[in-house]
Amino acid sequence: MNEEINGRTPQQTRAAFTVLAFVQATLIFTIALIIVPLPKIASEFSLNSANLLLMQVAYGLPFSGLLLFGGRLADRYHGRRMLVTGLIVFGAASVIAAFAPNFEVLVSMRFLQGVGAAITAPALMAVLRTLFPDPADFGRAMAVWGGVPFLGAILGFILSGIITNWISWRWMFVVPVLVAAVALVVARPLLPAGDNRSSAHRPGLDPLGAVLVTLGISLTSYGLIASNDYSWSSLTVYGSFIVGIVLLIFFLIVERKVSDPLLPPGFILEPRRISGLAGMFLAAAASMVIEYVLTLYLQQIREWSSLATAISFLPFAVTMIVANQVSALFIARFGAARVMTAGGLISALGLGLLAWIGRDTAYAAILLPGQIILAAGISLVLSASAVQSTVNIGQHQAGLAGGVMNTAMELGPTVGLTVLMAVAAAQADTVQGYAWAFGTAGIGFMLLAIVVILLLPRKSAGQNSQPGR
Repeated sequence: MNEEINGRTPQQTRAAFTVLAFVQATLIFTIALIIVPLPKIASEFSLNSANLLLMQVAYGLPFSGLLLFGGRLADRYHGRRMLVTGLIVFGAASVIAAFAPNFEVLVSMRFLQGVGAAITAPALMAVLRTLFPDPADFGRAMAVWGGVPFLGAILGFILSGIITNWISWRWMFVVPVLVAAVALVVARPLLPAGDNRSSAHRPGLDPLGAVLVTLGISLTSYGLIASNDYSWSSLTVYGSFIVGIVLLIFFLIVERKVSDPLLPPGFILEPRRISGLAGMFLAAAASMVIEYVLTLYLQQIREWSSLATAISFLPFAVTMIVANQVSALFIARFGAARVMTAGGLISALGLGLLAWIGRDTAYAAILLPGQIILAAGISLVLSASAVQSTVNIGQHQAGLAGGVMNTAMELGPTVGLTVLMAVAAAQADTVQGYAWAFGTAGIGFMLLAIVVILLLPRKSAGQNSQPGR
């Protein structure tokens, strides 16, 4: 990395990157913030099943649905400006949510948090691209950045299980409030203001495309999530899913006709970008399925407490922290494609071990090593996927790249968990179903590794000089 980047010392650049990483991790942390204490929230506000479903999706739906439009806003109005705007919305909603007197206020603020997160996440990528103008420096930054969101997810799950065991769930909102406040304070002195493009070179807003993709992703996701609580014959499920798919089809048609599309048709067709987005999607799905399935298994089958269950995931989190740093070194030496291939195979090995799960499976013999191996593999996949997903992007498309990458990351848990739990439900025995879910996810990672080997250009798989190659 150069001695001075974009007029900033290495120390200032590292400090800025650290702040941005904490913000990104917190956006994902906030998804998991209410998962463990949801029964306590339901009891406090006397929620029925429909209310619980709404509470679960209130943050994630606007977050995933608005990401592409958030990317357009970042590319049009500059990253730092939109980052500040998103953090204000996100932080203010978090404060009100912490003191919510009833369900209506809490779910409304969770929705507003999601809106703020959808503005913030792509803006982070736009600021990062300005912070690291050299492609090689940006690639190295992405190699570290890839695992950051998932550390937020797993730490949110662990901390919510530990903290809410003794104090109110409302204290969980302290984390997003503090991170947003700190980031707002340091935004001006540490973060670059943006590029010098004239208004003539800024992309249009594409409002029709924004409405179609936001509603399409949100309704499709809602239908998939609702299928966990309702049958597919329910209007809530199939109605939302079908309307969402139709809207997404219309979105793709519209994008081919407008002069300044929200998602340029050729943007995601670059082979490395496709592989990166697929890796991000699959890693996100695997991260969610291990949290969800092992939580059900340990608490319902093995009758562990929520505290013990949360603590059991600490090795997973620690492994991801260590592996995230090592992943960046591997990518610099061997290239992102090779690291993604290795990560896919290691993840498949970890999931294969977890597929041996039974009603009396020993935690130390099977579950612990399975978690550790999977965490190491996922970290490799995530770091390599972040590099591949953002390959060859200029400043003018940094927000778009951030929106697309985060959309893949958000859809992974929704789509992946629905598919894998459908596989599990097809088995008569619950634990056997969990084993099948883990095994199916493992096959997915093996296929990812094969695709990366076969379809990417040979120079992408073997070039070592730059992280993105």
